[in-house]
Amino acid sequence: MNALQRDLKNLVPLVESLGKETVAADPHRQRFHLQPPVGWLNDPNGLCVYGGQYHAFFQYGPFDVNGGVKHWGHAVSTDLLHWEQLPVMLYPDEPFDCHGAYSGSALVEDGTMYLYYTGNVKHPGNFDYIKEGRGHNVCLAVSKDGVTLDSKQCLLTNRDYPAGLTCHVRDPKVFAYEGRYYMVLGARTLEDKGEVLVLESTDKLRWTHINTLTTPEPFGYMWECPDLFCLDGQWYLAVSPQGIQCQNVYGCGWFAIHGDWRGDCTLSEFHELDAGFDYYAPQSFVDGNDRRIQIGWMGMPDADYGNAPTVAYGWQHCFTVPRVLTAGPDGILLQNPVPELDAQRSAAALHAASGEEVFLAPRFDLTAAPAGDFCLTVAQGVQLVYTEQDCTCTLRFTDPALADGRTVRRARLAAPCRSLRVVGDNSSLEIFLNGGATVFSTRYYPAPGDVNIKLTGAACELCNL
Repeated sequence: MNALQRDLKNLVPLVESLGKETVAADPHRQRFHLQPPVGWLNDPNGLCVYGGQYHAFFQYGPFDVNGGVKHWGHAVSTDLLHWEQLPVMLYPDEPFDCHGAYSGSALVEDGTMYLYYTGNVKHPGNFDYIKEGRGHNVCLAVSKDGVTLDSKQCLLTNRDYPAGLTCHVRDPKVFAYEGRYYMVLGARTLEDKGEVLVLESTDKLRWTHINTLTTPEPFGYMWECPDLFCLDGQWYLAVSPQGIQCQNVYGCGWFAIHGDWRGDCTLSEFHELDAGFDYYAPQSFVDGNDRRIQIGWMGMPDADYGNAPTVAYGWQHCFTVPRVLTAGPDGILLQNPVPELDAQRSAAALHAASGEEVFLAPRFDLTAAPAGDFCLTVAQGVQLVYTEQDCTCTLRFTDPALADGRTVRRARLAAPCRSLRVVGDNSSLEIFLNGGATVFSTRYYPAPGDVNIKLTGAACELCNL
């Protein structure tokens, strides 16, 4: 352990303890979403099962509610809904990661947890930190108990990546397949074209670039947080592309892969993963029940809206509810809350007729089967409006007090809407349409106490969570 790590290991718990009471007093603190103890949270990292528990790491800025130097925060759960915070796992304490332990993934093998991440280094000088001045290193941290580190090392630097790239090469996702190990890395070329590098290894340490996944024409300038996975024999590439035309500052979605991603292949059209205000950088993993579970950051980088109500209490951002990914008709990805959420539903459900107003705690689960136009209103300030004629769904904030700058988001459904599910927590709404074919995720900030919920155009069932 070096001196910097010793100081950080003392300082982070001190900052957390000093802010604990203030954070706990926030009425918008979430009940069943993973959130930071204090400060800032962004990308999910290292999602895995280890020692009979779910482990989730996250980009964590304990010293700055608006970001700051990134650590890897750490939490564990037995049900994906109730999370116990553990001590920080990765500190920015080595020359190869001194300006941030950036995003990455976990590989669990033979009782050992291998954490691959990007070590961020910004060299002093008059640099743009895109084409020069920045080091994005692939680093490996090893843990034998899932709580403490045994070692950290740098495996790859920018000199080891293919020619023609900027300094921005990051977010390793590592997995085992057919007797070998594979890594995908998000990258930005010198021509400002986003792509994903595919690397191969036989020992988890030495890596060789074998392929690059991209589109024939430029589609954004940087593909962040790649995730390569298979469902029912079909391979998918999920990415968060920066620089595309979309409703949010940055996009987030998936391509289906046609062919072998290790060689000749093409990517399908790009499909949006979430049409809401707050969804970015998702990662997925396979659990002990052979489910592909995806968790996203319920936030958006560089957005022109924010989370001032929670910032005032010293914390910002959370994860989404974990979602099970399945392949629907024509290979379309479907996202639905993990079934564990059903166990949180209150025993007595309320059945509301069309237009009937119901008051519930902000933690609720609403289900309905609309057959035409409908309008859902939550807390008299958030509306979800569906128009059957063009299969368009619009999420709109009508009360700025709930929005902190959020306005309108829209999506056109591939088929008429026949199922609706809304999961509400103290300061979030996650809306699942047509069995998870279309999803809207957003933060919102209702006044403390019960919220009124009204659905016109369909009857619904509501339960407290």
